[in-house]
Amino acid sequence: MTKTEKYLGGARGWLQPLVHLTNNPISFVGVFLLTAAGVAFFFILPVEIRAGAKHPYLGIFSFVVLPATFFLGLLLVPVGIWLRLRGERRRHLLPEVLPPLTWQNRDFRRLVQFFGVATAFNVIIGGYYSHATVTYMDSSGFCGVTCHTMKPEYTAYLDSPHVNVPCVDCHVGAGARANVESKWRGAGQLVAMILDSYERPIPTPVTTLRPARETCENCHWPQKFGGYRLRVWDKFAEDEHNSPSKSVLVMRIGGGSMTTGIHGFHVAPGIVIEYAANPKRTEIPWVRYVDAQGNATEYQTEDWTPENQGNYERRTMDCLDCHTRPSHQFQLPERAMDGALSLGRIDPSLPWVKRKGLEILKKEYATTAEAEQQIPAALIEYYQKEHPEIYAARREAVERSAQGLLEIYKRNVFPEMKVTWGTYPDYIGHTDFIGCFRCHDDLHKSADGRTISQDCSACHELLAVEESNPEILGKLGIRP
Repeated sequence: MTKTEKYLGGARGWLQPLVHLTNNPISFVGVFLLTAAGVAFFFILPVEIRAGAKHPYLGIFSFVVLPATFFLGLLLVPVGIWLRLRGERRRHLLPEVLPPLTWQNRDFRRLVQFFGVATAFNVIIGGYYSHATVTYMDSSGFCGVTCHTMKPEYTAYLDSPHVNVPCVDCHVGAGARANVESKWRGAGQLVAMILDSYERPIPTPVTTLRPARETCENCHWPQKFGGYRLRVWDKFAEDEHNSPSKSVLVMRIGGGSMTTGIHGFHVAPGIVIEYAANPKRTEIPWVRYVDAQGNATEYQTEDWTPENQGNYERRTMDCLDCHTRPSHQFQLPERAMDGALSLGRIDPSLPWVKRKGLEILKKEYATTAEAEQQIPAALIEYYQKEHPEIYAARREAVERSAQGLLEIYKRNVFPEMKVTWGTYPDYIGHTDFIGCFRCHDDLHKSADGRTISQDCSACHELLAVEESNPEILGKLGIRP
């Protein structure tokens, strides 16, 4: 009988050499991965059964990461055994007789101890982190910082009404189909990020967004009655005193069963609006409006001709056609300055601060670092040279305003991503961008001569326009 036959023979020949040969670093790593995958599976399984549809990244963790870890461990164990067997054969170190599998057997004792320690470690540490990993992968921080290069969008998101809504709720959503579609697109995005080949700025509109009925309407629904809402806008003039004024209007939101007001006209039950638009959705030459009674009317501009209809995409209107930037809004410098002055982030009592601030903000900066250095310095230098008495008496206010100016820039402009003022228009309203006037321009006509009205009172009622002390606010008990 040969040495190998003795080695592999005997009633327990298959188990004793297995224990002996498994005592190697590669097989130990495999054992560790096997226990890690097993422990993580038992921790994740209850979460998946209970709320798998609510965790878009749970599927990829359960069906990709854990199986890959398990099978890698399963591969490493025999690889380590084979390498040790080959090495001992080559060096003639195979023992003639293997000791019985008792606690006195050093190989057996080491294997049991390692398995026990690895299991305990994975239960205590791996179990916690397997659940924490899934939770983190569903977090907005993972989306905006770790996984994607999304500084513009993530910065805007942190300053939006939806900051407490996780990114995955809108961009991935629930259900297997949404998860698969998102991961398929994400694979391409990951490759583009690694190769640094993605477009700058990120193009809009994003055509792969899920329908608003599957996202927005989980919280907002067309049947909700909005009624009337009072809006007050602050504005500051570009004069020495940054003269403040206010505009006051009542928004006719509508909603519910009403077919008047903004929501009543557009999203009341039974109403369906279809339109044709260019790729950027800035031009809408054709609209089909179906009212609550089912009557359909088509409106079109002179640009809508048989020859160019193929240049436009037909869509059914939803929330995002007006609320184009619900969580990722970027302001124009004038609007941003008015907001900062109103909140006191920039001191409105500093002479000419709005005019000079806008001049500094609109200058082109090659990088964010360059802007961080030059923007505060420019405003401080202006007061040091042009208004030294103001700077001497109110240095703290000047320096605080300089930082406020920088914050406006960093919130809205990102040179590295080629995002500047107006790169991402917001079509809610019509004061900063064309918005409502894409359709409401009195140029869209039906066959019987009707038009899509541009009448201001259809959507809002102006109560005061850039007045220093609107009387209506006093009547309502609202003081500046």
